[in-house]
Amino acid sequence: MRNVLLATAALTLIAAPAMAQDPVSPVTGSVGYTHLDGDDGSLGAVTGRLGYRFTPHIGIEGEASMGVKDDDVTIAGVEGSLEHEYDAAAYVVGTVPVSPNVELFGRVGYGTTSIKADVAGVETSTDGESINYGAGANWFFDGQNGVRADWTRRDFREDDGGELDTYGVSYVRRF
Repeated sequence: MRNVLLATAALTLIAAPAMAQDPVSPVTGSVGYTHLDGDDGSLGAVTGRLGYRFTPHIGIEGEASMGVKDDDVTIAGVEGSLEHEYDAAAYVVGTVPVSPNVELFGRVGYGTTSIKADVAGVETSTDGESINYGAGANWFFDGQNGVRADWTRRDFREDDGGELDTYGVSYVRRF
């Protein structure tokens, strides 16, 4: 019995590297919630992403978000609200596989964000172009389905355009 257990353990150790080298789909998609944290308020959005990997370490990713959580603000003693209308961005993504189910990534790209403000009955909408950079991790609980967590900084290009940090949690799938 002991020899059978030892032989089974040895075969498992030999087969494990072969399992880790199974080809992974180059196409991924994700959908989740993104929290936008800026100097003027905190907003929320539903975010969808589609990515493609040219190599196991280099790929591209596009994302689009629609606002779902507004924020009440007070500006110079006057109450109002902020609303995230939409944003869209494209990224170059570098990935480091840690294990067959865990990978870390960094990304840099360019995006646009539209925010609407309503203060004292005056409504204004502003679009901002930004250089974006961030990092995150994917954990796949099987070969195709997983969870993604990420942080991205949006550095707006306009004079004194400010910065916006985003924190996201998403369901991710390899196709």
